[in-house]
Amino acid sequence: MNIGVDAAAFGMANAVIASSSNVNSGYWNPAGLVNLEDNQLALMHASYFANIANYDYGAFAMPLDDQSAIALSVIRFGVDDILNTTQLIDEQGNIDYNRISLFSTADYGITFSYARRLPLEGLDLGVNAKVIRRIIGDFASSWGFGLDAGLQYRTGNDWMFGVMVRDITTTFNAWTIDEDEFATIQNAVPGQNQELPETTEITIPKLQLGMGKKWVFHYDFALLAEVDLNFRFAETNDIISSSFASITPAVGLEFGYIDMIFVRGGVGNFQNITQLDGSDSVGFQPNIGVGFKYKGIAIDYALTDIGDQSAALYSNVFSLTLDWSIFR
Repeated sequence: MNIGVDAAAFGMANAVIASSSNVNSGYWNPAGLVNLEDNQLALMHASYFANIANYDYGAFAMPLDDQSAIALSVIRFGVDDILNTTQLIDEQGNIDYNRISLFSTADYGITFSYARRLPLEGLDLGVNAKVIRRIIGDFASSWGFGLDAGLQYRTGNDWMFGVMVRDITTTFNAWTIDEDEFATIQNAVPGQNQELPETTEITIPKLQLGMGKKWVFHYDFALLAEVDLNFRFAETNDIISSSFASITPAVGLEFGYIDMIFVRGGVGNFQNITQLDGSDSVGFQPNIGVGFKYKGIAIDYALTDIGDQSAALYSNVFSLTLDWSIFR
């Protein structure tokens, strides 16, 4: 649930908390859903870790009236056809390749979103209810639940402000472990896997603040700029870090021509990195992207690292957004 969605957002280094205003707002900031003028559908697929894992996303959003909207988002991150070699050696100590089986591991995130305009003009509120499902073959599975909340405020001169609190109540995952399956690997390596793992997993809250503005030049040209601050309430390698919270900024730009052709760029994920010689340096993640929109069909592309820039190679990410107006 931390990777993100939508190639347009990836191209802007995920700096979209204040400006997100379509079906993908269900992930970035549900308050932005009230800007929908019609039903929308979004789809995205990306490969991860040199095509070992698949990351898939689909979402549907619809306005209820001119004051409220709802959305449903589904994310799957999975690795399929993993070789299960725990039974490779039979009771006589012989290697038997026929004893190898396959299994999959996958994480699912299902988000139900609701957004509503508040009495103060320009101020919108959105909330998410999340269901988390995690499966590791026949070995273990878990269910989790969490809540997000977001605000957006837009002024008459195109300034935008956003607040997003993820896992506001702390998201809990409760694991169920198949003890019979666990017993088959309990003594596979002497001294390892002797005790059942912890069965409770928690995700602590995260806070995101965003500020952006859109400029229009000669009616045909537009520039959207946004700066976000991402807070994690734990000590990490973020460039600003303490025992209470860690902060990393993100900056994104989008240049548009006649609301049809878009070029995007951004930089984020600033981290303190310790080099092999013991010295410290600051690392960051650049992103670029382009987009094309015509009559309710938007196709976006981003060259980005969809996760942790220190562990994965850059990926080519494509996403599709359909506005229901094309069917009318």
